[in-house]
Amino acid sequence: QVQLVESGGDLVQPGGSLRLSCAASGSIFRIYAMAWYRTAPGKQRELVAFVNSGGTTTYADSVKGRFIISRDNAKNTVVLQMNGLRPEDAAVYYCYADLWNTQYVPRQQYWGQGTQVTVSS
Repeated sequence: QVQLVESGGDLVQPGGSLRLSCAASGSIFRIYAMAWYRTAPGKQRELVAFVNSGGTTTYADSVKGRFIISRDNAKNTVVLQMNGLRPEDAAVYYCYADLWNTQYVPRQQYWGQGTQVTVSS
């Protein structure tokens, strides 16, 4: 099995910054991609940022220029640096990994338990 453990969620004032971290462990041969999603109250889960093993990144339009996703392939970790936080960024943030458990098998997708980000004065 694979575990994704997130950390870094907190209460922050508008304009502030937070750094979310996620570490993947367990039965991992190689990780293709890692990402952060979020779910705000009353809304569907949405992709925030994505990074694949080659370093290609994708961001939601709403966070471009404010959030940065980075990944350490050797440590199977991903970090989301969030700057200029807005009240509309408040949500539960989930770590996501798309990976091979062993060689020559289809990739599997895993989710973390989520970490709460609250943006309020």
